[in-house]
Amino acid sequence: MDFEAIEDQDGVRCAWNVLPSTRIEATRGIVPVSMLYTLLKERADYPPVMYEPVMCKAPCRAVLNPYCQIDVRGKLWICPFCLQRNQFPPHYKDIAQNNLPPELHPRFTTIEYGLSRRSPVPPVFMFVVDTCVEENELKALKDSLILALSLLPPTALVGLITFGTMVQLHELGHQDCPKSYVFRGAKDYNVKQIQEMLGIGAGVRNMPPGAQQQQQAGQFAPQQTYGADRFVQTVEQCEFTLTSILEQLQRDPWSVAGDKRPLRSTGAALAVAVGMMEAAFPNAGGRIMVFGGGPATQGPGMVVGPELREPMRSHHDIEKDGGRYYRKAAKFYEGLARRAAAAGHAVDLFTGCLDQIGLAEMKSLANWTGGHMVLADSFTTTIFRQSFQRVFGKDGDALRMGFNATLEVQTTKELKVCGLIGPGVSGGKKTAIVSDTEIGIGSTSAWRLAAVTPQTTVGVYFEVANQQSQALQPGSRGLVQLITTYQHTSGQTRLRVTTIARNWAEGSSPDVPASFDQEAAAVLMARIAVFKAEADEVAGVLHWVDRMLIRLCQKFGDFRRDDPASFRLAPNFSMYPHFMYYLRRSQFLQVFNSSPDETAFYRHCLFQEDTSNSLTMIQPPLMSYGFDGPPAPVLLDSVSMKPDVILLLDTYFYILIWHGETIAEWRNAGYHEKPEYENLKLLLEAPVEDAQGLLVDRMPVPRYVVCDQNRSQARFLVSKLNPSTSYNNVSQYGGGGEAVLTDDVNINSFISALKALVVKGGSS
Repeated sequence: MDFEAIEDQDGVRCAWNVLPSTRIEATRGIVPVSMLYTLLKERADYPPVMYEPVMCKAPCRAVLNPYCQIDVRGKLWICPFCLQRNQFPPHYKDIAQNNLPPELHPRFTTIEYGLSRRSPVPPVFMFVVDTCVEENELKALKDSLILALSLLPPTALVGLITFGTMVQLHELGHQDCPKSYVFRGAKDYNVKQIQEMLGIGAGVRNMPPGAQQQQQAGQFAPQQTYGADRFVQTVEQCEFTLTSILEQLQRDPWSVAGDKRPLRSTGAALAVAVGMMEAAFPNAGGRIMVFGGGPATQGPGMVVGPELREPMRSHHDIEKDGGRYYRKAAKFYEGLARRAAAAGHAVDLFTGCLDQIGLAEMKSLANWTGGHMVLADSFTTTIFRQSFQRVFGKDGDALRMGFNATLEVQTTKELKVCGLIGPGVSGGKKTAIVSDTEIGIGSTSAWRLAAVTPQTTVGVYFEVANQQSQALQPGSRGLVQLITTYQHTSGQTRLRVTTIARNWAEGSSPDVPASFDQEAAAVLMARIAVFKAEADEVAGVLHWVDRMLIRLCQKFGDFRRDDPASFRLAPNFSMYPHFMYYLRRSQFLQVFNSSPDETAFYRHCLFQEDTSNSLTMIQPPLMSYGFDGPPAPVLLDSVSMKPDVILLLDTYFYILIWHGETIAEWRNAGYHEKPEYENLKLLLEAPVEDAQGLLVDRMPVPRYVVCDQNRSQARFLVSKLNPSTSYNNVSQYGGGGEAVLTDDVNINSFISALKALVVKGGSS
């Protein structure tokens, strides 16, 4: 089965592509029935159809799909989910076996509808800018924001909040005399206070400037902005005013003593932004884009005190006592995240600081709303500038993003929904197909995602509800339908429907293990492990990962009892233990040498990305370039570090080019500049070209590291390698390679221990 071809068509990767027919057999399979689903998978050959979908009667509301039975004579179709008979609408009167609408063709298992319903307003972009930064940092940030105005559609709405010791909400309607509302940075403002102070809310009704013209042009439906038109205007109307405000923006004027941090009111600024947006633009697509140059040091959401002698919290501090401010700050930002997600607004977090700024406390803002998280050392770096620009990437005239999305799941009665792990919150829809077992965000069959991109991928988990006594008909299939409704940047509401079917099989059937997709399964289990690690101790999570791996190998391995040498796994299971080994060592579960902010960033990316990118994070690919042949993938192992090769490592978060000692000496001697050493020049250029290809589309932009063997930055490579050659052992792969100074268990010892436990029947 070509899993990648299915993913290209439907955006779906299933852990099991043939389903065990009973609940007990599914439980014995260890890896739950689950899938990774890319909501807006780009499909250039399948443009949206511009008519309303045909839906089943309430309460089912499943959408017509290729797996429905149809009666062309009686103009009827039978819903495969609830088995109700439905009449085709009048405009389907010409339907026939040789004249079917697209949604009934087998290749249209995924179809997107352009609905007649228009979005109430254009997408809203609220910039929340930290002014407690150095002069060069602020200038670079202002330049990026001014450039962003040219990347936004002319009809998009924009607003500006700046914060330091105080919070300022800028009016954009006064070109000659800039005006702003000032809020105390140390105070927590609730929605009612913000509405009263700004004169916005349900009691004030007016359209945003330009909305009347857009309405007449048929672009957007009429929407009351409840008095917010002073603060939020279309780009084409306020570009000059906003550019002037940004150009004249100064650093926070409050003086800072040498032994103190600036008083930074990040929490109060976010409270004002979220409060204004939910009061003026409820259930309308929008993004609150936060640019932080340091930690919040006063007011709600503060993560550290203003005294420099007080250090930022570490993982140890959080585990020991929750840190002095950690729990209170995290609770505050979680409250804002719930409100933003309920109103349909994403929160993006962009950092430009060498120190932590409090992403660990603020992570819910991005994780629960589908926002971006970018971790950069400075606003002057390429990482920040290019990542920020890629947020506004376009497909034609439209931004490559969707707003205010909902995902609903419908299943046949043999399956129940356990939950979702990804960038969303519960939609609170508890139906008959919702399982009592929760995995991730459970107890619902619908979720809200305030923003989605073509890369946004969620993990959806199921359980088999069928009991042993309820035999299934031979050849029957389990169906899952995923319905995504979202606001397109053109103002149109779109509905994408993906319907997949998988055959049922007896638990003893060889078809079930033969259908196992070890790559998707590894990513889906990694999401569960990292989700657990957010609440539980890492040691307990690692024990759970080991226990699940042992049980899976006992179930699907071939071995003789008490004979580790006899242990074998089928080819489609053979890499799974390797994935789990690298997951255990990864920055997702091992927090040593990572700050809480970095850990929050890494986990955020894992919850957003598809199978391929997630596997790159777990087990990075390593390419070797040498004179012996063309570039080739090599083992992620210390034996691959040879003096006469160049290595290219892609961890998703950084791309590294490593030069062996001999190659580095030749380069430093300038041999590659001489005509007779053209082959050395080509060898040095090849990994650079390949690295540039990896940098093109990735979001956020990864760090780019070039290093030599035995130099300090080579540690980035060494930390990812399996230490098969270390100071106390010799590699099984023979001589060569560099010894790694570590006490970490190498993969050979890990696999040997795994085999010993499996053949003995142990699972703990």
